Amino acid sequence: MNRWPPSAELPGGIDSAAVLDVFERAAGAAARHTLGHFRTPVVVENKSAHGFDPVTEADRAAERAIREVIGAAFPEHAIVGEELAEKPGAGPYVWQIDPIDGTRAFISGLPLWGTLIGLTHEGQAIAGQMSQPFLGETFTALAGAARAERAGESIPLSTSGARTLASARLATTSPTMFTSQASRAAYGAVEAACRVARYGTDCYGYCMLAAGHVDLVIEEGLRPLDIVALIPIIEAAGGVISDWKGGPAAHGGQILAAASADLHAEALALVGPAAG
Repeated sequence: MNRWPPSAELPGGIDSAAVLDVFERAAGAAARHTLGHFRTPVVVENKSAHGFDPVTEADRAAERAIREVIGAAFPEHAIVGEELAEKPGAGPYVWQIDPIDGTRAFISGLPLWGTLIGLTHEGQAIAGQMSQPFLGETFTALAGAARAERAGESIPLSTSGARTLASARLATTSPTMFTSQASRAAYGAVEAACRVARYGTDCYGYCMLAAGHVDLVIEEGLRPLDIVALIPIIEAAGGVISDWKGGPAAHGGQILAAASADLHAEALALVGPAAG
């Protein structure tokens, strides 16, 4: 099932090889902009009137480059991105783009950000890629197969299969992302039950789960473009991902990803009562 590159059609009849080609070319186009600004004195703007929501010219330039690749290959598809206006489409396919997921890490010189490109069909996440060009890594899933590419090597992705919170390695971007008393308490209960917790991981934490190095990721306040690309990667690697009610994760919000169904169920029992 993890043959690479996959040759099967994706839902709706789209060719998986054509999608993979878009992933590769779009990631390369984005990297020419992100790497040119990473660990430089980049100008940072704040998009939020309340709090801090950073954006840089690297975000905008990378998104424009990605959109150009997608638009040339699939002009009829809709595109939703982090920084630019939505491009309407004529069919059931929507591309979700976050050119720099983890801009706070990006402006801090930490290589835990990534370029997210995901594809949905009738609202279902069917293919996705996370590219971390500074480390030379990509994590890609489509047609039920998931691979990491680094240093010219292609590695099948597989979760650890961890089954209990007591043995789990937990990742989240920040405990401050849990904004209600109930969600903070629920996250705290899970963290207290886990073996170790790490912060600041953004999209990279989900890919480490798919690679077997992290067992659990819990977050809140995500948009679809933050998670759509990561859902196929988690699922094709054998993991389970949902919202805190156990429903589909593609709408964003409160997200729970786990290395196994048993671990997911144990964590869901703790966060479920705090689901918004």
